[in-house]
Order: sequence, then structure tokens, then C-alpha cells
Amino acid sequence: MNYGTILISKAIEANDPNALLRFNIAENDLPTQGERKAFRYVMQYAEQHRGQAPTAEMVTNEVPEFEPDFSIEASWDYLAKNLKDRAAERQFIELVSGRIDPETGRQVQEPQLEKRFIEAQKSGDMGSFFEWLTEQAESLKMRTNVRNSVGTDIKRDIDKFKAEYENRKAGESFRIWRSKFDFINRAMGGYVSSNVYVIYGKSGRGKSAIALEEVVNCAMQGANVLIWSMEMGWYEVLVRLYVSISGSLGVTTATLNGVNMEAGFNSRDVRQGNLNEEFEAGFMEFLGRLNDILPGNITVRGVDDEDFGSRTLRDLKSDIIETKADVVLVDPFYYLDYEANTSKTAGGDAANTSQKLRRLAGHTKATIFALTQADEEDEKAGEDGERELKLPQRKDVKKTKALLEDAALLIAVDTNAKEGRGMIGLNKGRDGGEGESAEIIYLPQIGVVKQPEAGEAAAAQFDF
Repeated sequence: MNYGTILISKAIEANDPNALLRFNIAENDLPTQGERKAFRYVMQYAEQHRGQAPTAEMVTNEVPEFEPDFSIEASWDYLAKNLKDRAAERQFIELVSGRIDPETGRQVQEPQLEKRFIEAQKSGDMGSFFEWLTEQAESLKMRTNVRNSVGTDIKRDIDKFKAEYENRKAGESFRIWRSKFDFINRAMGGYVSSNVYVIYGKSGRGKSAIALEEVVNCAMQGANVLIWSMEMGWYEVLVRLYVSISGSLGVTTATLNGVNMEAGFNSRDVRQGNLNEEFEAGFMEFLGRLNDILPGNITVRGVDDEDFGSRTLRDLKSDIIETKADVVLVDPFYYLDYEANTSKTAGGDAANTSQKLRRLAGHTKATIFALTQADEEDEKAGEDGERELKLPQRKDVKKTKALLEDAALLIAVDTNAKEGRGMIGLNKGRDGGEGESAEIIYLPQIGVVKQPEAGEAAAAQFDF
């Protein structure tokens, strides 16, 4: 059955050429030159005559090699699906055996699969071959996609809305992860799946520490977390994670300004393998209980991982799928392998990557935290000579301004580890919350990064 001819004929007979667009029919889906010429003529005619189709006589007069077929009654869905399947089949055969001109029967392109494989063997770069092969597989999959409607109809798709509402009610369709910092929960309600959240601050001001606290907190709620750490090695990241988790359990006690507080293991001692005998025994016991302590899981990709050479969004998507990640941390965004600069404008590669990261969050339904830097400014000291905490503004987002537009929330960070204090603020919130900020206790070296308790207890913990 010649599905292309039947589809074009159906569009002519029904005077509905736009149906070919609605069902995502493209010229290269059609196997013969005659069908492609007829398709072009019908679509051009429709464009010039307010969506009307030419008559069958007009089409055959313009394209003599096209013979309409009105003898078969079949649905648009059925015809489009079969046409798409056969187009994908032809594309696969062309990859394996080369492209054949359907009119002359001559080969016009050699087999790409074998050619690419041999080239990869010679160069020793099988990774690029498999990346190309993955792209071809995705292309073939997209080739079979049949679209029968545009978007979601507010009247027609009420049942679709109800089903999604019930899924969300049951916590199956999307998820809200509560922040470790109560003021963010009050302002925003937490972090919603399918969104990108940008944490930014000046160099060395605690962006990574704040982000790690947030993803650990998500794992404590049962999330599968994926960390792409493109500045720190895996051991350093795990040290920070273990210290943070132990801090939330209060395995030891620390004092700040005369106030005792629950704390975790000392990160420097863990990093250097220098815990004393008592603490080492406690740390090993803590590691042994981690399955019981942490309801979710955390997978770390460190900068020193041997298999972490490619850092494209395609690689990130693969890792999200492989780890079934609910929450993702990209640290930092500007160390990703940027997408091609299709706009040919300054910074277009970073902007394109930001936009595609936003789409990736939507496609995978993951909550993605992306870290970037803030522009540097001159420091100001207070009357006591200590540096004043100052949150960066929206305009200070560095590397790419596209992150500002694509983020659901901008989280500004400034900390002073020497004094054990910091600030977090919301500079842009798609769902409100802009301008909210809070002071925090900042002692990441012992796993204490938190908002102080409200009231007099909070004031007692600071000496500003």
C-alpha cells in the first residue's frame, strides 16, 4: 500500500491539506519524487489559497507522475503511522546499505554505518562513533512520531487534566522537594520537579556548600540525586556529603559564640584520613549505617572520574535516566560542554545550552540545580573591620544571562566561613518570593549550614 499517495489523496478529497501538517508529515517521509512534488504543490497551493486544497485534476496536471488514489478508506492516524514507520525503515536501510535513488535505482550515497565504524576503529575513538549512532537512533525514533493534535485543548482535554490532577495528588506526576532553609519553603513552597534552580555567588563564597546541603536534604526526603561535580574530585565531594549528613544527625557538639550546637565530623580530618581513634570508629559505624540513615541515594560524578571526559547535555540526560535521578546538581554550569552556537551571536553557545538544560528538566521531570558565578565587586568592611555580607543582584549573574531567564528561581549566596555566618536570598522567583533573604549559620567544615532558630535563640548565635 502506497501510504504517501493515499494521504495526499485524502487531503485533496477532504479539502484539508493542513491535516498533513497536523499529523507531522514531512516531504522526506515520502518515498518517490512524484509524491514529494505533489506534496509541495498541495502545500504551496494551500498557503496561497487560505488553506484550500487543489483538485485532483489540478495536481495531476501539475505533477503528471502523481496518480491520486481515492479507493482506500483509512484513518489519518493509521496512514500517517504506517508512512512514518516505512520512512524510518528506509532511513535505517540507507545507513546500513547506502542511499538508493528510487527513480534510477542507483546508489547515491555509500553506507554510513560501516564507513563511520571503520573510521572510528582507525582513529581509536569508538566513543564518537557510539555518540553518532545514538543520534541516528534518536532521529529514527523521532521519524516515527505521529502528531495528531497541537497542545492541550482547554475544553476537549478535561479528562487529560483530571488524570494529571489525580497523579499529582498521589505524588506520581511531579514532586516538591522541601528546602533545608525554611524561608525558601515559606516563600516558594519548595523546589518543584521539571524546573531549573540557579545558585550563584562570588568565587569561594559557598555556592557548592549550599547546593550540597540542598541536595542532601532532598535525599533525606527520598530523592535519587545525581551530582555532576566538574571542579571537585569524587573523594572531596563524598567527604562534604558525609560531613553534611553527620551534621544533620548531630554526631558531636560544637560551640559558636558560647552556644552549643549539634555538629558532624570534621571535614579536614576526614579529608586527610586523620580522625583520632574514637572518631574514626564512630565514622566507620556511621558509614555502615548509611543505608538506614539516608532514605534516597546520591550518585557522584567527580572531575577526576576517568569516564567523565564528555560533559554534554546528552551525557547528562543519559546519566539521569541511568540513575533514575529525581534531583540533579550541575556544578558549575559553565563547565558543561556547550551546545553549538546556532544563533551565531556572542554567548549564543551558553544561551543555547541554558535553554536546552531547561528543556531537559521538563523532559526528565528532574529538579535541576545549576551553579554559576556572580560578578566580582570591591569588598566593603564594617566598622569592626570585618567584611560585610552582601548578596549579588540579578544583574550580577555571570557567564550567561540566559540562566537568569531560564531559571525558576535565582538563589544568591554570600558567606564568611571565618566568622561562621552567611546569607541566602531570592533574586528572581517565577512563583514569587523575590527579595526574601535569611541569615544562616555557616560552618560547613563540621556539617553545620542552617538557619538559626527563631526568636532570642537566633540572636544569641550571632555576634554581628
